[in-house]
Amino acid sequence: MAAKLSRDRIIDEAFALLDDAGIDGLTVRALAGRLGVKAPALYWHVASKQDLLDQMGTEVARRVERRFADTTSGDSFAGALRGYAMILREEYLAHRDGARTFSGTRLMDPGVLRGREAALEHWTRRGLTLERIVDVVDIVTAFVVGFVIEEQERQDQARYSLRDRDEAVGDDYPLTVRAGHHGFRPSGQRFDDQLTLLLAGVVPE
Repeated sequence: MAAKLSRDRIIDEAFALLDDAGIDGLTVRALAGRLGVKAPALYWHVASKQDLLDQMGTEVARRVERRFADTTSGDSFAGALRGYAMILREEYLAHRDGARTFSGTRLMDPGVLRGREAALEHWTRRGLTLERIVDVVDIVTAFVVGFVIEEQERQDQARYSLRDRDEAVGDDYPLTVRAGHHGFRPSGQRFDDQLTLLLAGVVPE
């Protein structure tokens, strides 16, 4: 039975299990049940939950890299970073608990790392230092991860009600009320606005 398990099948079912049960329900034993095999059979392919998460995170990294390679970066580093950030957010949002699950995972495929060579060469040729590129990409990645974690956690409208917040704060604190309304604007708009501010700071024109 174990020999019939393919990497693609295991990862596809792991993503489906994540969407159904969330990160806390994503276990090797639960995945084995979903695949119709005993846990020991699955352990031939997945050594542990962390190994599973690393394989899933690597697949997400492949998707991000593939989509990013299909975009036109042009001569604007800020534009390339914006495109990367938008793609990364979309891939994290595509799965329940996506940012919590995939951030910090170890890449299992060196091909994903090698695929970054062309972009690094492109931007260093345009005068950016390698160290600057790495630091800025790390900053943008951290912003996306943190934003999406908050975004996914706040999807429960009953827990995060603007009306309830306004009533709790009271009319005597108008600036705090206004600040709340600004913070509660649509998440896509917040993401774009805050990404613009970030890029203006780390990639000044």
